[in-house]
Amino acid sequence: MNLYFRLFLLRLRVRLRPTIGGRRPSLWDEVRTPFRVTLTDLDPLRHVNNGKYLSMLDLGRLDLMLRSGFWGAIAERGWYPVVSAQTITYKRSLTLGQRFELVTRVLGVDDRAVYLEQTFVRRGAVVARAVVQARFLRRSGGTVPMTDLLDAVGGAPADRDLPEWVHGWAGAVRISSAA
Repeated sequence: MNLYFRLFLLRLRVRLRPTIGGRRPSLWDEVRTPFRVTLTDLDPLRHVNNGKYLSMLDLGRLDLMLRSGFWGAIAERGWYPVVSAQTITYKRSLTLGQRFELVTRVLGVDDRAVYLEQTFVRRGAVVARAVVQARFLRRSGGTVPMTDLLDAVGGAPADRDLPEWVHGWAGAVRISSAA
C-alpha cells in the first residue's frame, strides 16, 4: 500500500516540479527524487528493509522518465521498461523519519540494455548505490532494438560511454537463453 501512496505522490510532484534539462528535457539528465522513511519501510531492526530500497528504485526511474518526457514517448510507441538485472551496495542505514534523496542517472547503453546508477543520499552522504540494467519490451511482443530506443530519445551523448566494469558485470549476470 505504501508504494501506491508514494506512486500517487510522485505523480503529483511531477506535475508541480520542473522538467529536467530545462526547455529541452533529456533522459540523460540527473533527477533527484525526495523521500522520507515511513513506518512501513522498516524491518524488525528498525532500519529500511533491503526490499524497500528496490521498490524506491522503481520510483526514481519513473521520476526520471516522467520528468524527461521519455515516458510519454515510449507509451505512444507501445513500449515499456523492465529490470533485467540489478546490484545494490548498502553503506549506511536509514531510520524512521529521515529525509533522503534518490539520485537517478543513465550511465549508458550497450547493444542490449540501458544501465542506470541510482544513489540514495542523506545529508550529502551516500547511503546505498545501485546499478540497474533495463530492457524495453513491446506490448505487442518482443524486445525494442537499442537503435529504435536511441532514435526515440534523440541519440546518446558522446560522453556517455558505458564504464568497462558495467560491461563485465552485465556479462557475468547474463543468463543464456539455453538455460
